[in-house]
Amino acid sequence: MTIEKPTKMAPEPCCSCGHLPSNGKDDVPSRRAPFRPEVRDTITSVIDGLKDELTDVSLYIHANPELAYKEEKAHAKLCAYLASKGFTVHQIPEVPTAFKVSYTRGVGGRTFGLNSEYDALPDIGHACGHNLIAICGVGSLLAMQKAMDEHDIDGTVVLIGTPAEEGAGGKVDLLNAGAYDGIGACMMLHPGQGGEESGGAIIRSLAYQGITAEYKGKPAHAGLSPWEGVNALDAACTAYVGISAMRQQFKPDVRVQGVITDGGGTAPNIIPERSAMQYLVRAPTAADLEIVSNRVGKCFEGAALQTGCDVKIDREVLMFELRNDKALSHEYAQVMSEMWDIPVRVLLSQSMGASTDFGNVTFAMPACHPMYMIPAKGGNHTYEFTAATKTERAHQESFKAMGAMAAVGLRFLADDIFAMDVQSTWETNMQEVKEEAARIEKK
Repeated sequence: MTIEKPTKMAPEPCCSCGHLPSNGKDDVPSRRAPFRPEVRDTITSVIDGLKDELTDVSLYIHANPELAYKEEKAHAKLCAYLASKGFTVHQIPEVPTAFKVSYTRGVGGRTFGLNSEYDALPDIGHACGHNLIAICGVGSLLAMQKAMDEHDIDGTVVLIGTPAEEGAGGKVDLLNAGAYDGIGACMMLHPGQGGEESGGAIIRSLAYQGITAEYKGKPAHAGLSPWEGVNALDAACTAYVGISAMRQQFKPDVRVQGVITDGGGTAPNIIPERSAMQYLVRAPTAADLEIVSNRVGKCFEGAALQTGCDVKIDREVLMFELRNDKALSHEYAQVMSEMWDIPVRVLLSQSMGASTDFGNVTFAMPACHPMYMIPAKGGNHTYEFTAATKTERAHQESFKAMGAMAAVGLRFLADDIFAMDVQSTWETNMQEVKEEAARIEKK
């Protein structure tokens, strides 16, 4: 499925805000017999030996924050490091700051995908820990490669360098470019605010879409002949009030936020001939979001009609909600508990108020997006979290999480029953998506 490329907008709060539901029922993981303890020993040994190198890569990315699609230094650093480990790094022409590497043992095995993010936020840098996400993918890749060789595990592991998560939908571009083709299951990790006592979580995100509206009116002297003007600022204000009034009918888990980005000038004696607005719309599912987004669009159009302005409406690419695969989620939670005694809440039917382009990946294949916690004085997208993502403790928690992700990936490659369960639970998940969309459409 091809999805339109997003218009460039301000970054939206990405996934893993670190604020988890305080109530609600956890999805209790079904426990399997631990998969080959000797494989876990190899994973731990490899990551222990790479800690200094991975920390250096992370701190370099942290010290050189780059915005979406401009991650040239991070891209170069990661590609050079992987090349030094013997990998052939493939570039992706459609997304110049992305990359792809893989390792295959044997013939005809399954393929497991990993993801590394590395873009930053304006002004506050790596306030969502993408420097840590970058090395989580790399560390898991190297651990899986070694374990595949030492323990005769056939298959392929792929690492995709995924730029532009912060509001730009980089993974949607990569899906459209075919970067995820052939991958049987996929994972990535994300840090949030907390600590070992709060463990981690696997939870849904909200579907997301950004919308901009640009109004064009006609200038006139506000004192001499205001009737000759068409007030574009009035159009923006009318739309703003209309959307605000509409909020009282929104469900509690719908989020609509907006600002007037261009008020039409600075001279009050001139009728404003232009104005612009930017809105972010979130909802529990893509089907819910489509309904809300259309209602917001009608407010923009209605304001243009009322004031006599012309309006241009642009919609950013739709980012789907996370639909974490049940089998992958349960296995990750079990591994974190057994390897590190860290509890992971599995909340497959609950949502947090954040969004991510990895949601689109979960609709394309079985995938999982666990959160792990690092100590921080503030949540994601704060200066305090930026400071936290370069600490030794943040890196120690990242090493644990990347080890668990590698263990899940190796089980997917080697365990036929587990791999079938992963595919089966994803198919069930996608059927539920269709049924939910049908129910929403009938309302």
